[in-house]
Amino acid sequence: MKIFLDTANLGEIRRAAAAGLIDGVTTNPSLLAKVAGDRDPMEIFLEICEAIDGPVSAEVVAVDTETMVDEGTRLAAVHPNIAVKVPLTEDGLVACRELSSRDIPVNVTLCFSAPQALLAAKAGAAYISPFIGRLDDISHDGMELIRQIRVIYDNYGMRTEILAASLRHPRHVVESLEMGADVATLPPGVLHKLIRHPLTDLGLAAFLADWEKLGRDL
Repeated sequence: MKIFLDTANLGEIRRAAAAGLIDGVTTNPSLLAKVAGDRDPMEIFLEICEAIDGPVSAEVVAVDTETMVDEGTRLAAVHPNIAVKVPLTEDGLVACRELSSRDIPVNVTLCFSAPQALLAAKAGAAYISPFIGRLDDISHDGMELIRQIRVIYDNYGMRTEILAASLRHPRHVVESLEMGADVATLPPGVLHKLIRHPLTDLGLAAFLADWEKLGRDL
């Protein structure tokens, strides 16, 4: 499974990239608004692309096909690693088809059902982003959606990658792995939680305490 970092914070992206923990980045307008200030978003997307050697999802903000295609084309021109995010609406699917025909990878976002995922794949999406946490929030089984999409895509040889999104905790990540998602996109806090375990901390403390008893430098 590939791991993408779900943030527009360059510090967090560089930190994770330096450790080799991530394969790409996903952003959205909400994440960008947290860091942009009065900066040009295109500059931020370029800096992110230069910080990580992998796909960087940048989202359109239009709701009609023609403007989505125009915005997506301009986003794709920022850097070869840009994947254009479009919403899973009828206009978004038409835009996905057009952008994909221009060899621009498209991430179709805000997916909440298996039929939506099927249509996104038929429209040529490079990635489909089912939002697991948001389904869990309304008492639906978000992980079951990952399983359904995996079965459908495998049954019919669909090449769209399943990008598990809205992951809230490490268990979501493990379950996404078990269900066969191709990518998990995580906020920085969840990524750092994957590293930590109380038994690791206790073991390290014990080893260091025992070494101290030797009274020697290594």
